[in-house]
Amino acid sequence: MNLFRFIVFGLVLCCAPLASANAEIPELPVKGMVTMIDLGAESCIPCKMMAPILKELEKEYEGRAAIVFIDVWKHKEEARKYGIRGIPTQIFYDQEGKEVGRHVGFMDKKSIVDVLKQLGVE
Repeated sequence: MNLFRFIVFGLVLCCAPLASANAEIPELPVKGMVTMIDLGAESCIPCKMMAPILKELEKEYEGRAAIVFIDVWKHKEEARKYGIRGIPTQIFYDQEGKEVGRHVGFMDKKSIVDVLKQLGVE
């Protein structure tokens, strides 16, 4: 019985950092707001090409649409959660939180803006 307690205690200690790593990912999609989630990795080439675009869009659409990047190499559970098979993958949600579209691969700014406009974001 003592060995069992030791193993359980060890598992709790080793897994505790995972809980804090998940704390930085907001609840998605954002309630009441059009949301775009870009799932990629900081070291993937097309993801690196999209990074400045996402930063621009995040600023331009602040308060009107949520633009969120998730590094799936740092947060593997998120890749499983969203069924990611290739990166980068962009997932778009309407204001009600319903998934309305996906795109795999590099997506330029104009294409992202077009989707946001189709979802009613000006």
